Amino acid sequence: MTTNIGSLDRIVRIVVGLGLVALALGLIPGVAPSIWGWLGLVPLGTALIGNCPAYSILGVNTCGRKA
Repeated sequence: MTTNIGSLDRIVRIVVGLGLVALALGLIPGVAPSIWGWLGLVPLGTALIGNCPAYSILGVNTCGRKA
């Protein structure tokens, strides 16, 4: 499996994923827990493996060019 997620993209996915999981667990004060927060596992998983299936289908690569 080739990597198609760059460093900045990976960081953003981790932050968004952790935020959504925190929402699902009710860790954000003043915000009710939501089942939709478990969707945060998707960006976390893609960030950990370094490959986004949607990027592969669309032909997107945020890694940059290799010299």
